[in-house]
Amino acid sequence: MDLDNFKTLWNKEDVTETPQISTEKQKEIHLPLEKIRKNMRTEFWSTIILLPIILIVTWFFQIPFRFRLYIEVLVGSMTLVTVFFFSKFFKLYKDIGNPTLGTYDSLKDLFHQFELNKQYYLSFYLSFVPFLVCEMIIVIESIPYTKTYSNAFISFYLLFPVIVGLFGLYFLGNWWYQFFYGKYIDRIKKLVEEMKMD
Repeated sequence: MDLDNFKTLWNKEDVTETPQISTEKQKEIHLPLEKIRKNMRTEFWSTIILLPIILIVTWFFQIPFRFRLYIEVLVGSMTLVTVFFFSKFFKLYKDIGNPTLGTYDSLKDLFHQFELNKQYYLSFYLSFVPFLVCEMIIVIESIPYTKTYSNAFISFYLLFPVIVGLFGLYFLGNWWYQFFYGKYIDRIKKLVEEMKMD
C-alpha cells in the first residue's frame, strides 16, 4: 500500500466522534456512582476521626514513656501511609463527580481507575503488616524477661500473628472493597454491557 492510499484511508475514518451515552442511561449509571462517592466520604471522615482517637486513648494508659513514644511514632507513620493512599483515593473521588461521563471512552477510563484503586486499596491494607510487626515487637519487649519463655516461643508469638494478620488484612481489604465499592462497580459494568447490546 503506498502513502497516498494510506492517507486516503486515514482521512475516511472519523475518529473525532466517540459513541455517546443517552441521558437516561447516564442517570442509571449516576446512582451507583453516587453511592460509591458517599461510601468514599464516609470512609475518609471515619479515618480522619479514628487516628486522633487512637493517640488520645494511648495517653490514658499508664505505660512507660518509651512505649508511648513507640506507639505515637507508629500512629504517625500510619497516618503518612494513609495520607498517601487517600491522595490516590481523592483523585478517583473527583473523577467520579465529573459530569462529562457521557461517552463509552470516559466510562472505560473510569473502569481502569477503579481497577487501579482496587490495587491501591489492597496495597493500603497490606502496608499495615510492617506496623503489625512493630506492634508485636513492642508487645514482646514489654514482657518481663524470664527464663520460662524460650526463643522458639517468642518467635512463634511474633510470626503467628504476622502471618494471620497478613492473610486477614488481605481478605478484609478484599471484602471491604467489594462491600463498599465492588457491588456498585459491577452494577455499572452490567449497565454498560446492556448498552452495548442495544
